[in-house]
Amino acid sequence: MPFAVVFGFLLTAEVLYLGYLLWEPDPSLDRFLVVPALLAAAAALGSVLVLQGRRWGWAVLAVAAVLPLLAMLVLVFLLGALGGGGEMWAALLLLVGPLATLVLALRRPVRAWCGAGRARRPAEGRRRGGVAR
Repeated sequence: MPFAVVFGFLLTAEVLYLGYLLWEPDPSLDRFLVVPALLAAAAALGSVLVLQGRRWGWAVLAVAAVLPLLAMLVLVFLLGALGGGGEMWAALLLLVGPLATLVLALRRPVRAWCGAGRARRPAEGRRRGGVAR
């Protein structure tokens, strides 16, 4: 469970870095910066939800990992087709964050941690239907 949270925050940092790379050539607020900002917010929200054990936190984190993963795969194939060797390997290295986040968010221990029953259980354990003492 903690690894999913760590890689979720790594994904947030990677998406913010890619947003910075979009912003750097022309430092003005543009509509193209909205997409990385929303993806970073979704990844951070999913990480916090998984950390707190909230219901469907794993699903938010997994969905937040899919879009950057697909975008990075397109970038890797595009750079490979255009012959950008060093840039392609750097983009391939950036695939670690989204891929690891997706794999870890879909694992059974993370889903069990964020299950429906966890938030409803009392801290003392099960209550019995017997007489109160």
